[in-house]
Amino acid sequence: MDFLTIVFCFPLFYLLCILLNFLEKRRHQNCYILDYQLYKPSDDRKLSTEFSGDIIKRNKNLGLNEYKFLLKAIVSSGIGEETYAPKMVFEGREENPTHEDAINEMEEIFVDSIGKLFNRTGIQPESIDVLVVNVSMLTCMPSLSARIVNRYKMRDDVKTYNLSGMGCSASLISINLVQSVFKSKRNQLALVLTSECLTPNWYTGNDRSMILSNCLFRSGGCAMILTNKPSLVHRSMFKLKVLVRTHHGSKDEAYGCCLQKEDAEGRVGFHLGKCLPKTATRAFVDNLKEIAPKILPLRELLRFAALSLARKTLRNVLGKSFYATRPMINFKAGIDHFCLHTGGKAVIDAVAQSLNLSQFDIEPARMTLHRFGNTSASSLWYVLGYMEAKKRLKKGDKLFMISFGAGFKCNSCLWEVVRDLEGEGNIWNDCNIQSYPQQTLENPFTAKYGWLHDVEDTSTFKMPE
Repeated sequence: MDFLTIVFCFPLFYLLCILLNFLEKRRHQNCYILDYQLYKPSDDRKLSTEFSGDIIKRNKNLGLNEYKFLLKAIVSSGIGEETYAPKMVFEGREENPTHEDAINEMEEIFVDSIGKLFNRTGIQPESIDVLVVNVSMLTCMPSLSARIVNRYKMRDDVKTYNLSGMGCSASLISINLVQSVFKSKRNQLALVLTSECLTPNWYTGNDRSMILSNCLFRSGGCAMILTNKPSLVHRSMFKLKVLVRTHHGSKDEAYGCCLQKEDAEGRVGFHLGKCLPKTATRAFVDNLKEIAPKILPLRELLRFAALSLARKTLRNVLGKSFYATRPMINFKAGIDHFCLHTGGKAVIDAVAQSLNLSQFDIEPARMTLHRFGNTSASSLWYVLGYMEAKKRLKKGDKLFMISFGAGFKCNSCLWEVVRDLEGEGNIWNDCNIQSYPQQTLENPFTAKYGWLHDVEDTSTFKMPE
């Protein structure tokens, strides 16, 4: 090989090395879910209609108007009577729970879900490089992540992150954090724990904006292992494609619509303001504007742009009196499955209407709300579990997740299913998945306590024992 040939080939070889290095780096920056484990409490922790009534009767701060409000809220919530509550509620100690009660609630969830996840995947605790725990309404010393490190004797160099105050959208924030770590470190294994602590936040006052949280939130949690190891891609379940976070905390109205605070009597609870629906809509719209161009096919974006331009042109020519339906983006053009936050029946219906989803599309969210309630940041994964147990998730399918949280935040992401999923080890199979979807979701509170609506005299009213 002469000198000129070497001179000519060297730059090409150098460029080839740069390209290969870039591709190899990108290959290690992908974020995959290797496996996940949902938490299912024992049956003695189910909140039946009868027991829920007993809990309400124990609250001596409630009057007739509060009873009527609770009845309406529970009946319209979309929640059934097989959801789960913390242990201290069944022991009648919701007015004065201890710090130990709160810690025990968390450890019960973590020990069950982490243990089962490690056993099923064969991953050893000492192999974990990153640990992220998100529980919004409990902080302790040592942190919850430190307790997990201690229990499972993880390595000294494990990177731990403990997220609090992030609300129902915290699990996608945890995923985003892991994704960022993966971009700078190769061959990593990350363990993410997502849950909520209800024990210190079970409201026993009579402020309606704070009573509502007792009707919606239930016990639950999820543990998942994520990786960017190319050698584990064939075992993985999902690949993260896009993740977008929207935060409206700079707006006072948005900041104050979901707030942990004390009522006039000093009782701590979770306030849900009347402006919450409007705030959620604004965050939802802004989030969709950013993520839509990243996840939808070009043909759908061009169709929407053409229709929008035509409508604007016609209105300019014919005047504003010209009526034309506002065009809508068809999200189903690039998405096969929709994993919606189970914030309540109204939340699910509003998102379904905005995205023009069918009853089949929102079935997983509706059934999850009915069976497990709103488990805060972990609720998305119960919805995902339903889809998997129903064997809906096939290789190559696109899955869209969207969640809302205090702050106010709206976070969404798109996953690609890596392999056909059969629902092995899924807790929904223990719930007789073949009986879902349930055709009748009537809340039994109506039959048992519907007579409250006919009572008008608040001065002599007393809830029967």
